[in-house]
Amino acid sequence: MKICLKWLFICVLCTSALIHLDLVSAGKNFYDLLQVSKGASEAQLKRAYRKLALQYHPDKNVGDEEANKKFAEINHAYEILSDAEKRKIYDQHGEEGLKQQQQRGGGGGGHQDIFSQFFGGGFGGFGGFGQQEEEDQVLKGETVVLDIECSLRDLYLGRTIKVVRDKNVIKPAKGTRQCNCKNKMVTKQVGPGMFQQYQQQECEQCPNVKYVREASDITVEVEPGMKDNQEISFFEEGEPVIDGEPGDLKFKIKTAPNKKFRRDGNHLHYEMTISLVDALVGFELTVEHLDGHKVPIKSTKVTKPGDVVKVAQEGMPLYDRAKKFGDLFIHYTVAFPKSLTEAQKEVVKKTFN
Repeated sequence: MKICLKWLFICVLCTSALIHLDLVSAGKNFYDLLQVSKGASEAQLKRAYRKLALQYHPDKNVGDEEANKKFAEINHAYEILSDAEKRKIYDQHGEEGLKQQQQRGGGGGGHQDIFSQFFGGGFGGFGGFGQQEEEDQVLKGETVVLDIECSLRDLYLGRTIKVVRDKNVIKPAKGTRQCNCKNKMVTKQVGPGMFQQYQQQECEQCPNVKYVREASDITVEVEPGMKDNQEISFFEEGEPVIDGEPGDLKFKIKTAPNKKFRRDGNHLHYEMTISLVDALVGFELTVEHLDGHKVPIKSTKVTKPGDVVKVAQEGMPLYDRAKKFGDLFIHYTVAFPKSLTEAQKEVVKKTFN
């Protein structure tokens, strides 16, 4: 699909003017926003940025506020990570270090410079932005999707998981090989006033390469509030392909069953069994939550089998919304005695008659 880079450029200028540094990407990991590892090269950053900028461009997501917000966050993340000095400060001191640098007068050139450097050209006539360009069709390796099992507690608290990934890596080999690394357009006259134009390989032979299996460690950050089937992406960590770009690696969350709690979106459900006496006269009990804290449950009324009570803000944390939680729903079951003595029956009759 073709995207007009002129409008892409203009939109970023407007977004940059409206959103202050303190608000854009606040509390978010810039590497996660661009879906790259912390050791990503400059080329990987550029490819990841281009892919995501086109995906979340406002012209493709008209009226979608979340996409517009994501677009601004991606631009801000790339602004920091594409600058060697800012990236070093961010890696060592986080966003707080960047704020201190800005207060000392070390601010950058903004999104204008980012797009000028990324797409080429200056500001006069948009330096070629007036023409439509389309995303290059580059040979892409296979995207690998792996399931990663998480407990409900992991998704409540968050967890760092170390994974050993065994994959193909391209290594130099002896000899040369045919490749498609460079092509040029050639015009040939085939008759009076007749010309033929075709592509011709400029680079006929390249150093040979081979695939070698290598193991590498990958750190998967499971964030609080993530949901079943949500994907955690690692840009270009999938299968490589010769004369192309590696595919992506994606971990898909699979939630392990929990004996006590059942999740429904951002809410939790808990089955509580109480005695007949508690059901009739009331009770004060506690529920041990996923992180071990005690949730007080109290009733002064008659509780019927099947009653449901909501405890606000005791559900799952909301992903990407700090200090916000869903609700906890308590479902009551009443345990009736198997039998009563004659004396107990008389007491019950006198009490309720």
